[in-house]
Amino acid sequence: MTFLFEDIIFGPVKSRRFGVSLGVNLLPVNFKYCTFNCIYCECGWTQKKQSEKIKLPTRDEVKQSLQHKLQAMKEGGDAPDNITFAGNGEPTIHPEFDGIIDDTIELRNLYFPKAKVTVLSNATLLHKKKVFAALNKVDNNVLKLDSVIEETFQAINQPASSIKVKTIIEQIKRFDGNQVIQTLFMRGVFDGKKIDNTKDVEVNAWLKVLKDINPQYVMIYPVERDTAAEGIEKIPKHELRVIADKVEKAGIKTKVYF
Repeated sequence: MTFLFEDIIFGPVKSRRFGVSLGVNLLPVNFKYCTFNCIYCECGWTQKKQSEKIKLPTRDEVKQSLQHKLQAMKEGGDAPDNITFAGNGEPTIHPEFDGIIDDTIELRNLYFPKAKVTVLSNATLLHKKKVFAALNKVDNNVLKLDSVIEETFQAINQPASSIKVKTIIEQIKRFDGNQVIQTLFMRGVFDGKKIDNTKDVEVNAWLKVLKDINPQYVMIYPVERDTAAEGIEKIPKHELRVIADKVEKAGIKTKVYF
């Protein structure tokens, strides 16, 4: 069963990638809102048509909710390792994303200066100047890149019709090293087609692009929870390690999460 986050601020939770993570959801609480429709998404499917007006939290609501939670954590002696923007879809969709990032950095500096501000993004809105600038300010600018081969990219991520992986790659490069790449490896069958981004042709093409991007490091991981599509295989840790070793040999730091 897939799940949705029901509040603006959730957690803190113990994250396999970000330690004690306080989550921020800038999206609706009752459905997923995203420019992707990934077959492995733990939040389920992106609704093609909305029967009701999309309601997003305001910048003030986010700031007040975050401040209230951080203050409570400070009083309770509980420090987060990360304030993580994730939630029910793509966080950079929010029209006030840049201002919300500014508020978050301000509150982080006030309450927990050692905590990192992290954004998990699918990199589809990097052409927007305010989104790009905001992501350049955060500590962990984590960008999704599950495949660099267009057919596989379309099959796994099922982006909005005009989005192409070549464009995403070019936008990611603009950060000039101030980015982390996250890649989920999977195998499965969807719409009658076998999908596998662990194959040599996939990994070799992906590795070539990673060399061009030259990120701070690469996050490699498998599915962890239930997925939107049925039958998505969790790749064994030893297979992920083989892929990670190839990245390391290319001179790029890599972390495997399982």
